[in-house]
Amino acid sequence: MTSREQIPSNRRWVVKIGSALLTGDGKGLDRQALASWVEQMADWVAQGRELVLVSSGAVAEGMSRMGWSQRPDTIHGLQAAAAIGQMGLVQAYETCFQKHGLHTAQVLLTHDDLTNRRRYLNARSTLRALLELGVVPVVNENDTVANDELRFGDNDTLAAMVANLIEADLLLLLTDQEGLFDSDPRSNPDAKLISESQVDNPELDKFAGGSCTGLGRGGMVTKLRAARLAARSGTATIIAPGAGERVLTRIAAGEDMGTLLVSNQEPEAARKRWLAGHLQVRGRLTLDAGAVKVLRSSGRSLLAVGVKAVDGGFVRGEVVSCVDEQGREVARGLVNYNAQEARRIMGQSSSAIQEILGYVDEDELINRDNLVLV
Repeated sequence: MTSREQIPSNRRWVVKIGSALLTGDGKGLDRQALASWVEQMADWVAQGRELVLVSSGAVAEGMSRMGWSQRPDTIHGLQAAAAIGQMGLVQAYETCFQKHGLHTAQVLLTHDDLTNRRRYLNARSTLRALLELGVVPVVNENDTVANDELRFGDNDTLAAMVANLIEADLLLLLTDQEGLFDSDPRSNPDAKLISESQVDNPELDKFAGGSCTGLGRGGMVTKLRAARLAARSGTATIIAPGAGERVLTRIAAGEDMGTLLVSNQEPEAARKRWLAGHLQVRGRLTLDAGAVKVLRSSGRSLLAVGVKAVDGGFVRGEVVSCVDEQGREVARGLVNYNAQEARRIMGQSSSAIQEILGYVDEDELINRDNLVLV
C-alpha cells in the first residue's frame, strides 16, 4: 500500500492531463502550462523515474483551431476534430520535451487494443521498450478511427489501463479540481477535501460527481472508477489540481496535495490484470448460488453444471461476464466453448460434455487461470 511518504521512491508513473487544463477551458493549447508540466516531468526522468504521459486535448484543440464553441455531437465530427487537434498536441509535446533532451513517442490506442490479448501484449512490449530507451510515450485514444471510446470512453480509464499495462507504481490524474471532496465544493463552501482513502471505500461513491465541463468526457466518477481499475495491479492514484504551483514536483516530493487513493490489494498476475481491465465483454453467464460461492471462496474453475443461463454470441477464447442470479457481476474470464455449445452443456456435469457435444475441449467452462473476480 502506497503512502505519501513512499511516493518519492515510486519509480514508474503514469500521468494523465485533462482537456480543460490543457486548453484553458477550450481556448486552445495552454503552451505555458504545458511547458511547465513537461519541465517537471523531465526532472523526474533525470532522477531515474520512468514516465508515461496520457494526454487529453486533441478534440478540444481541434475545436479551437476550427473556431468551434461547442463539442461536435456526431461521431464523424468528433473524429475530424480529433484528427485536426492531434497535430498541434503532439507538436507541442515534442517541442517541449526536446528542450530537455528527451525524445517522445506517440502511441494511439483504442480500448480494443487493450481487450485483444495479442494486441495487449504488443502494446505492453512497445511501451516497455520505449521506457527502457528513456523515451517518454505520449498516449492518447485513437479517436480518429474508433467509435466506442468516443461514445463512452475517457482518458481517465485509458490511463488506468495503461497503468495496469506497465505495472505502474502511481497513477496521477491532473484535473481542474483540487481533488475529491466530501460534497460538491461548487455548491457547498464547507466541503472538505479528502486527503487520503482506501480506493474501495464505498463512501467515495457518494462524493463523486459528473464532469463540469463540456470539453472532457471525464469527471470524478470516471476518476474514481479509473483509480479502482488501477488498484487491480496495486497502483495507487492521486487526483490533483494540475494548475497548482509546481504541482508535479511537490507531489513527487511526497507533499500532501489532492486526493490519494490507495489499494490494499496485492498485485494480480499480469494475465488476470488484463482480464480485469476488459471493458467489452462478449457475453454473459448466469451462475447459480453454489457456483458463485465456489468462485468467491475457493478460487476454483467454473464448471458448466453451475451455469443457469447463457447470453450473447461469443466464440471460444472471448471474455464473458459471470453474474449471480440477481445480475451482479461476480467474475469474468476467457470461455472455453462458444455460446451455442455453452447453452447445450449448461447445467450439466463435465462428464456429460462428450456425450452432448461429441467432443471435449476442456472439462471447465472457464479455467481458474483465465478467471478473475471483480
